[in-house]
Amino acid sequence: MKISTKGRYALRMMLDIAQHDTGEPVRIKDISARQDISLKYLEQIVSVLVRANYLRSIRGPQGGYRLTKRPEEYVVGDILRLTEGSLSPVECLSTDRNECPRADSCVTLRIWKELDEAIRSVVDKYTLEDLLNWSEQTVNNFVI
Repeated sequence: MKISTKGRYALRMMLDIAQHDTGEPVRIKDISARQDISLKYLEQIVSVLVRANYLRSIRGPQGGYRLTKRPEEYVVGDILRLTEGSLSPVECLSTDRNECPRADSCVTLRIWKELDEAIRSVVDKYTLEDLLNWSEQTVNNFVI
């Protein structure tokens, strides 16, 4: 399994908005400059996040984007699944019900299930708030 740029950039965008939340909307062109991500690509990603009600769009000359919830309410896995689709390592585990006709006799299914659980246990353990805290630790962890 590999997370695409769309998923990685969505996470970076959400984190950037959380980091720069001063009560005013965060402009997409500022995110683009800070994150060194194409404005056109961010526009595609932001539309997905707005449609899913993860972000609110504020129009006008002072417009931009705001989170619709508090950072601790955004689970990293949910953001990735929204932009990536299923994070399952194999197709047969991408839905709640395994429809594979070989499921009962599949020797490798146990490995795929464990891998799927491991992925979920990591991405669903952390929130945007955790990333904010890590970011602050990274910025404040310098040596002179």
